[in-house]
Amino acid sequence: MIGAVSPGAREEDTLWAVIATAGRKSRVANVYRSRMAALEDRAWRAQQVSAYEDFLRRSKQPVPHYSVAPVRRADLPKGWSPLPALGFLRGQFI
Repeated sequence: MIGAVSPGAREEDTLWAVIATAGRKSRVANVYRSRMAALEDRAWRAQQVSAYEDFLRRSKQPVPHYSVAPVRRADLPKGWSPLPALGFLRGQFI
């Protein structure tokens, strides 16, 4: 078979991404090999945002929302780097 991809290669290429969304902008915050690790990171980030939600609203900054989705390594933007968990406090969301 020409162009066939082995099942193992496909699984290795798929990662779980924590996606940060604020307003209409989205960014991959971090990537993990397991969905469970991504869900734990999403929960931690959501807790951090919750702690600063009042501050964000008073300073008229969008409150980020986090979700988890599968992503292929090839789909990550060139030069991608993880988003600091509290980067939104320093204006480093996107």
